[in-house]
Amino acid sequence: MEKQRSSGILMHISSLPGEYGIGDFGKEAYHFIDFLEKSKQNNWQILPIGITGYGNSPYQCFSAFAGNPYFIDLNEFIEKEYLTLNEIQNVKLERNPCKVDYGLLYKNKMKLLKIAYKRSKKYIKEELQNFYRKNIDWLREFALFMAIKEYQGNKSWLLWDRNYRQINSKEVLDFEKKQEDLIFFWIFTQYFFIQQWNRLKSYANKKGIHIIGDLPIYVSEDSSDVWANPWLFNLDNNLIPITISGCPPDTFSKEGQLWGNPIYNWDNMEKNEYNWWIKRFEHSFRLFDTLRIDHFRGFESYWEVPYGAKNAIYGQWKKGPGIHLFEKVKQKLGNLNIIAEDLGFLTEDVKKLLRESHFPGMKVLQFAFDSREESDYLPHNYDKDCVVYTGTHDNSTTIGWFFSAPKKDVEYATQYLKLDFKEGVNWGFIRGAWSSTAYLAITTMQDILGLDDRARMNIPATIGENWSWRMTRKDFTEDIVEKLSDITRIYGR
Repeated sequence: MEKQRSSGILMHISSLPGEYGIGDFGKEAYHFIDFLEKSKQNNWQILPIGITGYGNSPYQCFSAFAGNPYFIDLNEFIEKEYLTLNEIQNVKLERNPCKVDYGLLYKNKMKLLKIAYKRSKKYIKEELQNFYRKNIDWLREFALFMAIKEYQGNKSWLLWDRNYRQINSKEVLDFEKKQEDLIFFWIFTQYFFIQQWNRLKSYANKKGIHIIGDLPIYVSEDSSDVWANPWLFNLDNNLIPITISGCPPDTFSKEGQLWGNPIYNWDNMEKNEYNWWIKRFEHSFRLFDTLRIDHFRGFESYWEVPYGAKNAIYGQWKKGPGIHLFEKVKQKLGNLNIIAEDLGFLTEDVKKLLRESHFPGMKVLQFAFDSREESDYLPHNYDKDCVVYTGTHDNSTTIGWFFSAPKKDVEYATQYLKLDFKEGVNWGFIRGAWSSTAYLAITTMQDILGLDDRARMNIPATIGENWSWRMTRKDFTEDIVEKLSDITRIYGR
């Protein structure tokens, strides 16, 4: 069935404006949906919404299933009298309204959530227990993991006392009985996360706006998934990863990229009929209308590096599960709305997997204008069954690219897209995406606002200021609504 031509905006929840240090599921999220509706957009794409750990990357989470408590709207707790406004105002949640300070959130928002839990638990005990029973297949391991992690001084589970490193050890089972309150705090966070998210998604869907989620191919080493299911990963007898994920050296990185995630034991996953993946996809499609799969090529072949390596140079390509995984998912769950992140060097085998899966791939305009060669990312080379982006969370902003890319590439882009400063370079790129044959066109909020690389979301293979950019309420202007509406109408999206 041919997909409907449409467009949308990529912006993570964390980047929304708001009062409490990070974008959340509160009123500003609803205002953003209203903005999408007014500007005739049908899609809101976000990054993974899992609970983040060291480095704050949404692609390195403590669970492949649990949501990030930072996104819980505190105003609901004020309304329910679980918190007071004074209590919130008396703790510091931000230093700069345009930057997320994850250190402050870890220290102070979690403190507020614990106060809210303490006051609410006697009133909502039954609801929490029902929620736990309904979601026990993933929630038990997550809540138990996080409670033990706190008990163990928030260290990685690989550094816990040995008896706590196996989910069904006597010590863990005793902990589960004796520390119910500690465990139920984490159940409380997921209960309100899911409730608030479902209300927000329902509001978006009623306005004709689809939510595009993001599924990282790998899970974090320090996660409840690896702790509770070690046999599904390539670990040694001491539960230490044997190999980890990465990307081989290329023109952008002489040492490659060392991501550090444990590699799956695909043989064991296949023996188990890929049940863990089926559960993960099923859970994701309860949360989102469409799902982007990150690093799709890794399902055909992936780069693995010995654990402890200092860079990704001495790795090797290994075969992934290929189409068998997606056939099994389809058997269990039917046809799913999936976008494959197929960027980078693609072998014929990867292209074959993309064709067999029938998932649309991605095109990024910033990659199109290499003046040395013809590119598949140039709009005149697209077919309809693809998704075009001006840029992604890993790219420079369009303005940042324009002032830092090689001069010949910029000249080529200027000629090809007929860029001029009166329209705005960013709007020229948006026009290039919107006018293409791709069934779906996405731009970032940074590109709509015409921001430079100070607003960049992520620089791959670095830790520091990533994932921290936020917009402000005053950025939503009628001029932007009018421009975006017009370009969307002109190009039939």
